[in-house]
Amino acid sequence: MLVSCLSLLLGACAGAGKTTSGPPPAAAIKAVDSYMIGVDDIVQVTVWRNPDLGITVPVRPDGMISVPLVGDVAAAGKPPAEVAQDIQEKLAAYVRDPQVAVILTDLRSHEYLSRVRVTGAVRQPVSIPYRPGMTVLDAVLAAGGVTEFAAPDRSELHRKLEDSASAYSVRLDRILGKGDLSTNYPVSPGDVITIPERVL
Repeated sequence: MLVSCLSLLLGACAGAGKTTSGPPPAAAIKAVDSYMIGVDDIVQVTVWRNPDLGITVPVRPDGMISVPLVGDVAAAGKPPAEVAQDIQEKLAAYVRDPQVAVILTDLRSHEYLSRVRVTGAVRQPVSIPYRPGMTVLDAVLAAGGVTEFAAPDRSELHRKLEDSASAYSVRLDRILGKGDLSTNYPVSPGDVITIPERVL
């Protein structure tokens, strides 16, 4: 699954045209309200004045959660406000004027989606959790650095933005050898850094 997703992303990047030498645009940080619930996320459902109907449950692999009185409700792929509205409408048959809130208490699915991947001529190709402030150098060092067969001057940062993907030139040779941090770009969730092997 991971390999196929990575192949699709790199394929999209390859079809995006030539590599850009300038810095990549900063990825927009999604507001919590626009976060789509995923499988394994933990959600808390509360019903005002009806504490017995409140639950805290993980989203099942089928994308559903089980809610007292109304049964299964689809949660995966929806924002919390929409799930709350669905539950509220179903509860109206049992509770007068229900007021429902859905709160994400543990974003487990986000851990998979928000990763940075380093592939190619590195000691250990890795997929690491994204952290604010992480840079290309941080990710490459987490992969153990480049191998003796690497062509660090041809490294690229691949980023998907909306419906398009772009590749940005990273002079990893200058970053590692000269301390030139001009292309040590901040990374974003979903970025893929590739370090090719040199041509012998």
